[in-house]
Amino acid sequence: MSDPQRSQLLQSIGEAVDGDALRCLRDHVNARMAARLSDLPVEQFYTELNECYDALIRRAITLAEADMARAGMGFPPVPYAYILFGSGGRREQTLSSDQDSGLVYEDGASPEETEANRRYFAELAGRIVLLLERLGFPRCEGNVLSDNPEWRKSLTEWGEQLSGWFDEPAWESVRQLLIVADGRCVYGADDLMGRLRDIFNDDMLQHPVIVRRMLDNTMRHKVLIGVFGQLLKEQYGEDAGSLDMKYGAYIPMVNAIRLLAIRHDIRSASTMDRMAMLRENGVLTALEAEAYERAFRLFLKLRLMATEKQEMGMYVNNGKLTVRKLTREMIAELKEGLRVGQKLQRRVFKMTSGRFRSFGGDGE
Repeated sequence: MSDPQRSQLLQSIGEAVDGDALRCLRDHVNARMAARLSDLPVEQFYTELNECYDALIRRAITLAEADMARAGMGFPPVPYAYILFGSGGRREQTLSSDQDSGLVYEDGASPEETEANRRYFAELAGRIVLLLERLGFPRCEGNVLSDNPEWRKSLTEWGEQLSGWFDEPAWESVRQLLIVADGRCVYGADDLMGRLRDIFNDDMLQHPVIVRRMLDNTMRHKVLIGVFGQLLKEQYGEDAGSLDMKYGAYIPMVNAIRLLAIRHDIRSASTMDRMAMLRENGVLTALEAEAYERAFRLFLKLRLMATEKQEMGMYVNNGKLTVRKLTREMIAELKEGLRVGQKLQRRVFKMTSGRFRSFGGDGE
């Protein structure tokens, strides 16, 4: 069913004339979605919120391009793709998500053109990140941002960087590769993101040992249920007694499904899409996929319940959820979902722990 208000909001975002207008629209998006939080099915909530956020980001980029042109620096000299990583790449952003971004652009035809392109996109990325901060999207604390040269390169430079990360699978390199695996083009030349993904997968084929390193990274976050079925609560600090829904439920499932998707050459970044494709490819049975999807929807819902409104209309979410917000039925449902998540982690460990001969094969 069409939603005239939603359509009008998206149109207004696409026609916003400056950053101030766009900031007002961001506030309107958050207020509208917060009011509908208890009414919408969780998947629909995330779909609508991320559709609006994508529109805000795309408009911010076009405004930044126009500012560059007005400043005498022209328009983009070569095609480029603006990339979202993290929850933005997976279309799982919440009302409080920060920026996780990158940029890839076509190679220059000469050293002079290459340097000119580098200067242009450095300036453009800086303006985009700054404008998105004004809209209420904080900088990534880990500095995974398009204004960081490590995450803004030509396609050839990106290929060289990926090869370096694959050749030296230290903890930080593996973390970077897993970030890239969640990348999605939000604006620009989507084929560039596809070619970057081709490079990623070609390197993966040549470095099967990387799967073990990815497994080590993936398994470091355990679900928050104890051996006797009890919920594992935060023990210290101001969040004592709360549940870490981000790192004790949501992230473990994201990580496990991502690793299965990487291993089976599934290129979608959305966790729900990845599960659907794993089922279609016979990696998961219908019953397994249904159980995982049900648990993941619950984790998405409870993750939203940890969101709190702060000053100036912005929202924060550290992933910690007080048990007081949960009914007895929800606690029982959460425990069952966590047991499902635990089974998924064991399954992924069994499938990838030293049992593969080459990337993409059964290896068992």
